[in-house]
Amino acid sequence: MQQQIRNIMQASIDTKQKLLADNVLIERIEKVTSLIAKAFANGNKVLFCGNGGSAADAQHLAAEFSGRFYTDRDPLPSEALHCNSSYMTAVANDYGYDVVYSRIIKGTGKPGDVLIALSTSGNSVNIINAIEQAKKIGMITVGLTGAGGGKMKDICDYLVNIPSNDTPRIQESHIMVGHIICQLVEEELFKTK
Repeated sequence: MQQQIRNIMQASIDTKQKLLADNVLIERIEKVTSLIAKAFANGNKVLFCGNGGSAADAQHLAAEFSGRFYTDRDPLPSEALHCNSSYMTAVANDYGYDVVYSRIIKGTGKPGDVLIALSTSGNSVNIINAIEQAKKIGMITVGLTGAGGGKMKDICDYLVNIPSNDTPRIQESHIMVGHIICQLVEEELFKTK
């Protein structure tokens, strides 16, 4: 079992090594970081959406902005869209799960806001619908996916497609990328470094 533990750890490291070596993805993460900092500076918000483990990651990253990351500072307007269970269950029941995110984005999204959509496959229908609705409004769309990018590849303004097809390794890297973005946005806006 100890060797299996080491193998899993090594697979996570290998995925991150591939990401580290991908200059295009590093530049894309830098661009997304700058866009998010600019959105916050302009009074816009960042919304997150995902399903299952990606919903948990969305909530985690939204909390890093709305709470704090390293620095005691003012909160930044950020929210994971699945956290209102009454809304989610009512809309899923009345309209269908495919529109739970697009409907709330239609009601609360504004031009210049940022949507960060997490889907390891890049093919989740409710996430695709959310991105399409956000684009209609004039929001900036960022997708966090796995290697292929799925359908999100062709519709996101910015795609951070982790170089793996293994869901746990993708999600581990999504949190790492999210933490990098949170740290650098906080440093930019609050001049902490």
